[in-house]
Amino acid sequence: MLNRRVLFISYNGMLEPLGQTQVLPYLRELAKRGVKFTLLSFERDKAFMTDGQRACDELKGELAEQGIEWHWLRYHQRPSLPATAYDVWAGIRYASDLVRRNQIELVHARSHIPATIALALKRKFGIKMIFDVRGLMAEEYVDARHWPKGGLRYRITKTVERRIFAATDAVVTLTERIWPIIKEWDGLKGREVHHAVVPCCVDLSLFKFDEQQRARLRSELNLGDQLTLVYSGSLDGWYLTEEMADFFASVVRKRNDAHLLWLTMGSRERVRQLMSERGIGEKNFSIHSVEPREMPSYLAAGDVGISFIKRCFSKLASSPTKNAEYLACGLPIVINSGIGDSDALPAIVINDFNDRDFDAAWSAIEAAVNDPNVKMKSRSIAEKVFDLETVGAERYAHLYKSVFSA
Repeated sequence: MLNRRVLFISYNGMLEPLGQTQVLPYLRELAKRGVKFTLLSFERDKAFMTDGQRACDELKGELAEQGIEWHWLRYHQRPSLPATAYDVWAGIRYASDLVRRNQIELVHARSHIPATIALALKRKFGIKMIFDVRGLMAEEYVDARHWPKGGLRYRITKTVERRIFAATDAVVTLTERIWPIIKEWDGLKGREVHHAVVPCCVDLSLFKFDEQQRARLRSELNLGDQLTLVYSGSLDGWYLTEEMADFFASVVRKRNDAHLLWLTMGSRERVRQLMSERGIGEKNFSIHSVEPREMPSYLAAGDVGISFIKRCFSKLASSPTKNAEYLACGLPIVINSGIGDSDALPAIVINDFNDRDFDAAWSAIEAAVNDPNVKMKSRSIAEKVFDLETVGAERYAHLYKSVFSA
């Protein structure tokens, strides 16, 4: 049992999907292994309104029963640089009291802003520190064309990142592929630090194939025997929405009853525009805003999961959660190459978005959906690579033990 006191800092609010689905499941699993967590998160405005306060109080009580003590501060968004600086200052001040009161032994920082807070705590109290790198912050902003490379915010981020790397006791990355690169960066180069790869995992007790749910939803959605592709997530930005629409159009040319389920909170008009421009009628697609708790059922209604993501340097560090969710629900996946460790998955991988690659992918889809064991095979991949309990929590637990025993 890991009978240790850990402060976990997350810049994702616990009322947000990333907090509910990507932070809390890990903490709950590690708490079962004896870790005594104090959680500090940064919540958006809704957490401080009447309904949000009620939701926070309910969640706080639930987490307390699971051995997790939760505290939250307000997340400030604008103006960007001063707002972030204020959050760091407030976080250091508040977290310092938590370290003293709860006799914290280690601070686990999820992403760059929490790691900046953790760096100050390590220097102040001499406690151990884990930097959980959820993405390459400066490089992502440059790749997204939000920051110029070499600009003020880029330089500040890289300077702080270098200091974090130079001080941290351990580093977590989402992918194997990025580690040989960043361990040569300033701050880490020449240092021996503990390292673990923890991809974005999913709770396989929630994300699973359910034949009854599949039948019910397919009936409600009037899918009949249509070959159904599924895309879940945001539109545009990092996601190559145009290319996914092109690919689906190529599928429809080969099988005119194919259907694409767009599971997105994004603009419905944007989806309709994409489909209309490619001559795809409304019988071939539908758009649904799906709450996280409903997602497994909707995925189970599909036959194939699809996800195309912009190739760029920062995405070598990415582990798309949707891939894990698709596979856990028994779906074979169609993805593009060059994203994190995804090339190593048994998947239908597209290198170039052209007719030749689309045709090859279609042949692979036909073979997959006609394989009576395809759902079992997809599920098996998820169990091996993305299981929250046996992969994610187990690797974190091993890392904690290594850091504490050093």
